[in-house]
Amino acid sequence: MVDNHHKNLATFIHLSTFSRFIIPFGNFIGPIILWAANKEKSEFIDTHGKQAINFQISVLLYAIIIGTISVPFFIFKLFRGLDVIDFHGFDNFHINVGEPSPLLYIGGGLGALAIIAFIVELALIVRASLAARDGNDYKYPLTINFLK
Repeated sequence: MVDNHHKNLATFIHLSTFSRFIIPFGNFIGPIILWAANKEKSEFIDTHGKQAINFQISVLLYAIIIGTISVPFFIFKLFRGLDVIDFHGFDNFHINVGEPSPLLYIGGGLGALAIIAFIVELALIVRASLAARDGNDYKYPLTINFLK
């Protein structure tokens, strides 16, 4: 049986990932500090701490992959279509971007995927927090287990 203190600590480990909106890299710093300070107190806290940290590392890895794939699509399309050579003052200034290309659609699709993944990430953190509050184990989907 897990006592309320351990449930609260596990819940705060998951919720501390939201500190990234205030502190840079708070989604790593918060869970690591809480987990490292309390992992010997309970197997429940240790399991939830590892899951939260593994999930944040996995999300960072996935974001780097999506960003690495999508950014070149935008850059190549943007610079290929710009026509600013005929600059005759600000009264006759225009940028000709041209027709949208499949590269722009692929890059936009990857950008939309990143936004959806961010929303899903927030929902999964809340779900894990609720599971910890109720005393249940939670395993984030698509998480690479760096800490075992």
